[in-house]
Amino acid sequence: MEKSKILIIGVTGSLGYHLAEASLKFCHPTFALVRHSAFSHPIKAQKLHSLSQGGATLLTGSMEDETALAEAVRLVDVVICAVSAQQCLHQKLLIRVIKQLGSVKRFIPSEFGSDPTRAHVSELDDLYNFYAPKVEIRGLVEAEGIPYTVISCNFFMKILLPSLAQPGLDAPPRDKVTVYGNGNTKGVFMKESDVAAFTISTVDDPRTLNKVLYLRPPENVCSLNELVEMWEIKIGKKLERLHVSEGELLQKIKGTSYPANYELLFIYSAFINGDHTYFDIEPPSGVNGTQLYPHVKYTTISEFLDTLV
Repeated sequence: MEKSKILIIGVTGSLGYHLAEASLKFCHPTFALVRHSAFSHPIKAQKLHSLSQGGATLLTGSMEDETALAEAVRLVDVVICAVSAQQCLHQKLLIRVIKQLGSVKRFIPSEFGSDPTRAHVSELDDLYNFYAPKVEIRGLVEAEGIPYTVISCNFFMKILLPSLAQPGLDAPPRDKVTVYGNGNTKGVFMKESDVAAFTISTVDDPRTLNKVLYLRPPENVCSLNELVEMWEIKIGKKLERLHVSEGELLQKIKGTSYPANYELLFIYSAFINGDHTYFDIEPPSGVNGTQLYPHVKYTTISEFLDTLV
């Protein structure tokens, strides 16, 4: 079967770059829409050179340029958007272009986190407006009848895991560790390159059309207590546990300005409310990525922690 042509928006970001690499690795004709300014930015230019050398076609344009968007979308079968959460609502123009052209077989919007329709932090989200834009974009895609797949990958490993969920630390603790709540609620961690591999696997798969692909590899579903125990075994030392209640955590969140408190917000969402794991993955709206694609290799939490010892 002929591989779908893929347009990726946001390739100079961390996830977007991995998506482009995975698209090329899986032999998809790969296009990237890139702002003109990115070519003169040292780090971004290096990424773009690498992708170009790998076979990607670089197109100049932006999310605000309707003409450039239309020209790029006309070239492809699949559009993947990997812009930041702050740019989430900028996808509205892209959605309008996709709807008008009517030729896109699959749109993967920039969601890539915990499922915003399942999050139990509505009171906090009223303050920080993190999940609401993602819910709005998903609703717009569905209302317009655009064929889609949503990727719900929960936490990237680079968030919280390098510090063992200890906000403010750059490395895991060796003496004392803070455990939030009872420490038994489980979250999910995924490496960005693995998320990219699962994402590209969906683009020509009818089983994921108009569905949410949830990534919950069993070895990457972990509570704070389990995480601490795993780390203690690796370093051969017991850590002193300091416990912070749900109420104390909420006070800390509200007493710290955004975005300085984003790690605390994520801890509250995943390890207090259980937003990653409190619900079952149920058809017809949801599918389990590791069950659909058992051939896709992924980095486990244990393997990631090995790199920190």
